[in-house]
Amino acid sequence: MDGDGKLKVAPINSLGDWLERVQAIGEVKRITAPVDSDLEMSAITYMSGQTIGGPALLFENIKGYPGGRLLFNPFGSSLNRVAISIREDLGKDPIELVQILSEKMKRRIPPKFVEASTAPVNRNIDQGDKVNLNKFPAPTMWPRDGGKYIGTADSVITSDFNTGRVNMGTFRQMILNDKQVGFYASPGKDAVLDRETWWAQGKPAPVAAVYGLEPLLFLTSATSFPKDVSEYEFAGGINGAPIEVFKSDITGLTLPAHAELIIEGFSYPDQTCEEGPFGEFTGYYGRPGGATPFIDIKAIRYRDNPIVTSALMSDWPANECGMMWAMAKAAKVWTDLNSMGVPGIKGVWSPPEAAGWGMTVVSIQQKYAGHAAQVGALAAQCMGGAYFTKYIVVVDEDVDPTNLSEVVWAMVTRSRPAQSIEILRETWSTYLDPSLNPPEIRPWGSKCVINACKEFKYIKTFSPRSLLKKETYDQVCARWTELGFEGKPPKIKNFEAFRGEKIS
Repeated sequence: MDGDGKLKVAPINSLGDWLERVQAIGEVKRITAPVDSDLEMSAITYMSGQTIGGPALLFENIKGYPGGRLLFNPFGSSLNRVAISIREDLGKDPIELVQILSEKMKRRIPPKFVEASTAPVNRNIDQGDKVNLNKFPAPTMWPRDGGKYIGTADSVITSDFNTGRVNMGTFRQMILNDKQVGFYASPGKDAVLDRETWWAQGKPAPVAAVYGLEPLLFLTSATSFPKDVSEYEFAGGINGAPIEVFKSDITGLTLPAHAELIIEGFSYPDQTCEEGPFGEFTGYYGRPGGATPFIDIKAIRYRDNPIVTSALMSDWPANECGMMWAMAKAAKVWTDLNSMGVPGIKGVWSPPEAAGWGMTVVSIQQKYAGHAAQVGALAAQCMGGAYFTKYIVVVDEDVDPTNLSEVVWAMVTRSRPAQSIEILRETWSTYLDPSLNPPEIRPWGSKCVINACKEFKYIKTFSPRSLLKKETYDQVCARWTELGFEGKPPKIKNFEAFRGEKIS
């Protein structure tokens, strides 16, 4: 017990710690029946993922991998698992969690270095002829995939040659052979910029990839933070304590001590492989193959019986990155808007239905002429929102940004297509966007900013909403069961404030 008489909960340091918490709330399904890693495992995950809030799947009997274990979709579409991963209590609604995560993203706690000999991930270290990536389970997820992808729910670790800053990013990794894995990353991503700083010096770029990790590190690796700060610091801030790391004696990189499985090696500027295609987060096959750098693996570090973490990229709701990206991206955009001093922000959401990254909705209390347009432009191009996002919608504070029905209603009743839509051109996009053709134009995209707020010039005379009176709502809530309804009455936040004024 702590000083307030509350039961102390052990900190989450590892994937095992996280699994204990999630299993305690019934959101881990252990699959002990034999399952094939070639298409069958991903099909099971896709079908299970059609249920919102469905469990993470821990496969424990994978054909061809005796003793191998693989956790598919640690986040899935579950708010509970997001809450646990960002060290919060259950029961909060999406906007509450986004606001909390946004505040936590403002804190930075540097990692804590420990001796490499004490790091659990160094229980086994394979080097030289012992390096064999194919002894770990890796699924082929979709029929047209170019191969087995061991890196999806991962963290790829690189460093800037000039500054030494360590970056963590999430990028797909296709197994080429026992000792090599593809190293694809979209243009503009930090891993691409980092490896180019090494190549510019005529040196191979050191790279590590974590294939079994605690979900907080997955979340921070998949979020766009400032390019001059390490994700380890933001992860520490969210965690409320430093992330324990050690310095590699092979690549010199900073590695997470409590990981399940890490590979290390080097990437060379003049050595490429054929990589892809791969069924991506858009629900389409992304980047139709092509020459890609790869990692020449020098060492594999792993626990006994490590758990590989995998993320199914698909359409919502089976898309692993739908809910996780919705939370992380929305929180980062909110943080960015606050850091720029933009007032009146009431909520930010990135609908998971929109491929996680494809849309941003910001709810504001309008305070001055041009406020909504300013928010839309900044939300479109800030660090947290610039990559790929195509649609940015700004709504008034009486609209719940997490409720697409309300957002669409606001767009239809408050926006004026001829006046309320702005198009931004030549923005940061990705080779994974199937709508941009031919493929060579894909690094450049466009954005649509929709002002779905009441026109500020007429905000005081804008037609009033039809709303319930608070006292009537409370009366009906009190009689809900008596009236024959099951469950709890719906939550309603906006009520009539009519005082006899006339509609002009």
